[in-house]
Amino acid sequence: MESKTVLAGLSLDELKKLLETYPSYRSVQIYERICSGAKDFDEISSLPLRLRKELKDKYQLLAGKISGEQKSTDSTVKIAITLEDGITIESVLLVDDKDRKTACLSTQAGCGIGCVFCKTGSMGLKRNLNYREIISQFLYLIKEKEKPSHIVIMGMGEPLMNIGELRKALNFFMKKDTLNISKRRITLSTSGIAEGIEDFTNNGPDIGLAFSLLTARQELRDKLIPVSKKNPLPLLKEKLINYQKIRKHRITLEMVLLKNINTTKEDIIAASDFAADLDVVFNIIPWNKVEGLSFEGMELKTPAIQEVNEYCNTLLNMGFNVTKRHKKGNEIQGACGQLALVT
Repeated sequence: MESKTVLAGLSLDELKKLLETYPSYRSVQIYERICSGAKDFDEISSLPLRLRKELKDKYQLLAGKISGEQKSTDSTVKIAITLEDGITIESVLLVDDKDRKTACLSTQAGCGIGCVFCKTGSMGLKRNLNYREIISQFLYLIKEKEKPSHIVIMGMGEPLMNIGELRKALNFFMKKDTLNISKRRITLSTSGIAEGIEDFTNNGPDIGLAFSLLTARQELRDKLIPVSKKNPLPLLKEKLINYQKIRKHRITLEMVLLKNINTTKEDIIAASDFAADLDVVFNIIPWNKVEGLSFEGMELKTPAIQEVNEYCNTLLNMGFNVTKRHKKGNEIQGACGQLALVT
C-alpha cells in the first residue's frame, strides 16, 4: 500500500500548516468533512475535481482501507481495516434498542495479554496502533454522516499498554471543534495493568473505566489472564480505590462467565469481597463462543441461562448493582472477545 500522509487526527491549525500552499478555507472544508465522515477526497464535493486529484496524490483522509464489512440481524456492523503495513484490524458499531450507536475501537493489532477466553489474545501482539489509526476507525464507522454517540475502548488490544497514542485520539474525539463527544460517553476497558491504572488516574483522560475482573480468585485468575500474576488483585484494588478517590467515577466490573469455571458460589463471594469499598456495577457477560479455545484441556463453553441468572441474582441479593450484557454481533464474530484478522 502506497504511503501517504493521513489527515485524520490533525487539528485545523495543523492541517492549514500542512496545506499552506492552498487557501486556508480549503483546509476548513477538508477538516469539516473529515469530522462528518468523509472517507476520501471524492466525497468532498466542495473541492474542485482537479484539486481533489492533486490532493489524492499526496494525502489520504483516513488511515488504511476498509477491506471487509459485515452486518448482523441485530444491526451490529463489523469492519475490517487493512493498514499500510498489511496488518488488518477490526472495529465494531453497536446499536442498542434505543438506536444509540456505540463505536467499539481497537488500540493494538492483536494483543499480548493472552486471556485464554479471547480470540484476539490467542494471536499475540503485532504492534500498537498510532492515534490516527485509532481515530480512523471511528470515522470509518460514521454512516451517512451520522456519527456514533458513544465510544468504548474495548476492541483489540490492552488500551493501557498504548495509553499515549490513545490520549491523542481521545483528545480529538472530545474537542468541541472536531467530534465533541462527551467524556461521560467514553469508556476504557482494561484487563488490569496496575501501572497503567495509576497513570490513567493521575494523567487522564477523565473517562469511564471498566475492569475485566472475570474472577476474584487469584489462582484461577492467574490461569485465565496471565498478566494477573504481575498485577495481583490486592494491588489492582488499591489502584482502583485511588482512581475512584480522585476521579469520582463508578467503576464497571466486567465478568465474562465461562461454564463450570468461574460461576461458582466461591467466585461470587470472592467477587463481592473484591467489590467492597468500591462504587461498582457488575456487568455480567456470558462468554461469546470462539472455536478452538480451551482451558485445562476442556473446550470453553457459554454458561446456560440458569447459570447466568443465578450468578446475577445472587449479586443482586447482596445489594450490588448488576447489568447483563446483551449479545450483539455474535453471528458475525463481532462480540466481546471475538475480534481477529491480524496477519
